[in-house]
Amino acid sequence: MQRIFHTPEGVRDIYGEECSRKKRLQRELHQVFSRYGYEDIETPGFEYFEVFSNEVGTIPSKDLYKFFDREGNTLVLRPDFTPSVSRACATYFDPEKGPVRLCYTGNTFINNSSYRGQMKENTQMGVEHMGDDSAAADAEILAMTVECLKAAGLTEFQVSVGQVDYYKSLLAEADLEPEIEEHLRELISQKNYFGVEELLKGQNLGDNLSKAFAELPQMFGSAEVLEKAKKLTSNPEALSAVKRLEEIYEILKVYGCEKYIAFDFGMLSKFRYYTGIIFQAYTYGTGEPLIKGGRYNELMKHFGKPASSIGFAIVVDNLMLALSRQKLTVSAGDKTIVITYDPGNLKKAIQEAMELRNKGKKVALCPAKEEQD
Repeated sequence: MQRIFHTPEGVRDIYGEECSRKKRLQRELHQVFSRYGYEDIETPGFEYFEVFSNEVGTIPSKDLYKFFDREGNTLVLRPDFTPSVSRACATYFDPEKGPVRLCYTGNTFINNSSYRGQMKENTQMGVEHMGDDSAAADAEILAMTVECLKAAGLTEFQVSVGQVDYYKSLLAEADLEPEIEEHLRELISQKNYFGVEELLKGQNLGDNLSKAFAELPQMFGSAEVLEKAKKLTSNPEALSAVKRLEEIYEILKVYGCEKYIAFDFGMLSKFRYYTGIIFQAYTYGTGEPLIKGGRYNELMKHFGKPASSIGFAIVVDNLMLALSRQKLTVSAGDKTIVITYDPGNLKKAIQEAMELRNKGKKVALCPAKEEQD
């Protein structure tokens, strides 16, 4: 009986024209990274568990692919590039001497529940800008996000920008129990206005603070939302977070990409290492974000070298899907020219193929099939 081998659930083979289109797209995106002065880095496909532990604030432990080496150390397949690149940056670079700009391409592995319908292996490309806490660095990363999506061929998309510090400032003022805080985070992320109202009824918060939390799920839209955010609170840290967004928006106008930017104060990432702005890019044809990113000023200190940082990751497979559904499929490049030969004209076929290859053409040599009597 013939044995048939299948790929495990959550992973798949990519081949033929789809693979060619994916490689071509990756080249276009990498050119954007290079134009902004980002240098390539490769990190291992697996790392010590501590790089992605709960203290770091990345993927929950239950969603990691864990295994052991011969010495008994716990290792994990890389679920997220940012901690890996941060570890490498702390080892080989010194952000205190000047900003470090790094870019990467590779696969991530997350053991998602089968019920989510998500892939467990994804190709990501991204950048990390370390050692710069300025609004200009935030704006550069957002401008690159817009430019990457344009380079991919998209014309209709939106980059939603949130501000983690605004929420954290209100949270510190509220002093909620951890369980209540976690539930509140979920309700706000789900845009559940009434759920937030109901949860906070018995928490003895002031009317102004309760109203601010309840409004967060509805606070999304254009720059006018920033004015509303300032009116909701007198908390100095929260107001400073809004001021930062206003500074970033003014710089984005210089880049000429402000029309793609929206603000969303209800955006709260599951990655706990984010400290300032966070953002996600969307287009029609897929509900999943194409690009995810944000500022993470506290992450580098876990690796012994504190540095203010910001970056983003492009989920290449989601981007490919969006392009396909919008009939904007990336070209796979020139077709392969096939030259057939028989034993008598092999030399001539090779010479012809080499001439074409020297001109940049793709050529495959194939022996002619023998005719059967």
